[in-house]
Amino acid sequence: MVEGIGTVVGAAGVLVIVGGLLLSTARMMRAGRGTGDPYRIYREGLGRSILLGLEFMVAADIIQTVAVDRTLTNVFILGLIVLIRTFLSMALEVELEGRWPWQQAGDPARTAGG
Repeated sequence: MVEGIGTVVGAAGVLVIVGGLLLSTARMMRAGRGTGDPYRIYREGLGRSILLGLEFMVAADIIQTVAVDRTLTNVFILGLIVLIRTFLSMALEVELEGRWPWQQAGDPARTAGG
């Protein structure tokens, strides 16, 4: 049962990413006809949906690892997956927001490069 919950949470992550792709595409097309930067709108919307989808997928991996055999190998694999996805999330956050996740918003003295 718990393994099935992990599968559902992982599928929800995929749906969030695909839904974000479709919604971002629609917003970009609307922005192309009016004012606004279509590329920026598309990039930000898609990036945010990928971030949220990755969070769901990390949760699914944790649930599935707890549900399956609790071996040291599985724990190491989970740790590696979480590490990679956390790095991807942080990289996307810096790309979208222009700052590290732990920095205050609107702090011009501390940029993503410094």
